[in-house]
Amino acid sequence: MNPWPSDYSQAHTLAGSVERQGVGLHSGAQTRVRLEPSDQPGFHVGWLDQTAAPLQRLHPAQVCETQLCTALQLDQRRLATVEHLLAALAGVGITAATLLVEGEEIPLLDGSAQPWVEAIAEVGLQHLGERPAMVPLEAPITLQQGQSFVTALPSDRLRLGAAIEFAQPAIGRQLFSLELTPQAFVEQIAPARTFGFKNQVDQLLAAGLIKGGALDNALVCDGDTWLNPPLRFADEPVRHKLLDLLGDLALAGLPQAQVFAFRGSHGLHTALARSLASAPATSPATAS
Repeated sequence: MNPWPSDYSQAHTLAGSVERQGVGLHSGAQTRVRLEPSDQPGFHVGWLDQTAAPLQRLHPAQVCETQLCTALQLDQRRLATVEHLLAALAGVGITAATLLVEGEEIPLLDGSAQPWVEAIAEVGLQHLGERPAMVPLEAPITLQQGQSFVTALPSDRLRLGAAIEFAQPAIGRQLFSLELTPQAFVEQIAPARTFGFKNQVDQLLAAGLIKGGALDNALVCDGDTWLNPPLRFADEPVRHKLLDLLGDLALAGLPQAQVFAFRGSHGLHTALARSLASAPATSPATAS
């Protein structure tokens, strides 16, 4: 029996609590997350080592860093690399959940959203009724940074697309798009792992990044080859870009729109999420 909803018309939370722990991609530290059911719309974060602190609902205005991950400033604490977990929650149709965290970074696990999907499947989903109708997008929103851009267009349903271009022959130019449903997310997007480049490893480590990166949690490209094949999809990198896009958009809630990112980044994705969360649906927004 398929455990996932057929579409995003209904509201769901988790049917029980489930935990995962592992290393953080950038910190290299062991971190832990407990996912719990909630009847409050949205995703709320609390701390396993600070149980008296109030839960905070996630919002794109909390984004404080977008270099190689999406990090949030939650009062006096910072929480990094939230995008894969948020993509898993939103992708399978969860609209309400509590995230209790130990540490300052979400565990990377295998570098994709698949382990989070498997964790959610262990406890299942609880139906909360109809999801409040998404406000239709009345005018396009386009954000540009150099040659990169992300755009949201009015649509009767959620469609996602991404294109990437890299000089490395192993990646090159890739394009992937789909009409998103929970099942399509689980099968076509969730397994796609994060990726990086062998010639950038030393530079990133010197900058205090990717301390937890390894060949078992990230694809590593070396020009025209991969250091750790096989890929799960021939176009796994662009599918992972869609995973990141979805996770960043989840900070604002899934839009009723067609969203496309060309050479996207967490900075552009989260800027679009802010625009979708704050811009009137009846007026266009364009920025560069």
